[in-house]
Amino acid sequence: MEILMISRCPPYPVHDGDRLIPGHLGRELNKKMHSVDLLAFYQRASDLADVPFYERSFNSVQLFREPRRSRLSYRQRVSRADARFPTRAEGSWSPEMWNAVQDILSTRTYDVIHLFGGVQVYEYRHLVRDIPNIIVPYESYSLWMDRAVDEEQNFLLRQGKKAMRRMARSFESWMFEGYDRVVVLADRDARTLRELNPETPAVVIPNGVDTEYFTPTGYESTEPTLVFTGNYDYGPNLDAALRLAHDIFPRIHQKVPQSRLYIIGKNPPPQLLACASDSIEVTGFVPDLRPYFEQSLIFISPLRLGAGLKNKVLEAMAMQCPVVATPLSCDGIPVRQGQHVLLGNSDDDLVNAVFRLFKDKQLRRDIAQNGRILIERHFTWQRVAEMYEDLYLQVMDERG
Repeated sequence: MEILMISRCPPYPVHDGDRLIPGHLGRELNKKMHSVDLLAFYQRASDLADVPFYERSFNSVQLFREPRRSRLSYRQRVSRADARFPTRAEGSWSPEMWNAVQDILSTRTYDVIHLFGGVQVYEYRHLVRDIPNIIVPYESYSLWMDRAVDEEQNFLLRQGKKAMRRMARSFESWMFEGYDRVVVLADRDARTLRELNPETPAVVIPNGVDTEYFTPTGYESTEPTLVFTGNYDYGPNLDAALRLAHDIFPRIHQKVPQSRLYIIGKNPPPQLLACASDSIEVTGFVPDLRPYFEQSLIFISPLRLGAGLKNKVLEAMAMQCPVVATPLSCDGIPVRQGQHVLLGNSDDDLVNAVFRLFKDKQLRRDIAQNGRILIERHFTWQRVAEMYEDLYLQVMDERG
């Protein structure tokens, strides 16, 4: 197939959550002999230098600086129905990207258009409306804000988040109109989009895991060590890491003084760096997560905010690192309590689950092995690519 991919971000580095799908999917589609042209926004200067790392997966690559979108411009699109879907470059947030899409469509014929992102790319509907298309917003931002409002205790901050939720709900009630399919990563996100607009053609295709890369060596740690990973520019990850360092791990360390905690991931802010101690290591970015999964007895994910599917959990399961997590951490993953993971919402639940795994070696082995089997069956990038191929064919067939 001839495919045009329009993405909110470049497909590299693939340890960044929103870059995972276009990066791995582009590679898998290339293996299957499909031809993919990529138009993407970039956010930092290093993105331009990274092109050689992935350009072999694409027929062509063009990057454009992501535009600034003001709050006023968001409000205008909410309040004026005629401004929601631009019909010419001057009305778009990025005339440069608009013209690039228009130019490439005038010179090439595509079987399907694949857009990655929500508010960043939805505005190109007018340009792609005559070609089979799908848009992938990853998650429902309204659902994200529902959880943020529920957890916020500060009155003024709560009111601000409620205003953001109203804006998100307004956008998600109309922004996907006219698209053939809207792909999200988890069932709960799809349900939220359909609740906001029953006509939204939402379907679920999960992220995947590079199971050749994330393969355990067979080493079994015996040290009572916990690990959590994330990009701490993302609020839910920071909230979970602080909860872990302030509320959960101290209770574990009190009863098991030799226990340790690794908090891994890029851009830890000062309040997270301040949590470092003799028993808590805040590493910042590491080039390879696998040794930390192998050295740790348990991967713990106390997320209580956010939406979508969590690749950190998939990677831990692929590495056969037993998982203790909140149910939200496992959205979109068909886990069974006690078989693939130990689930808990409260701090008490999570602490007790950790102690249970510390004591029960056979349970750790069973959860580790079952987790790897689940990943191999449902979450390889090869399987994800096949699901997207099937979806391309569906929308092409519907268009005749």
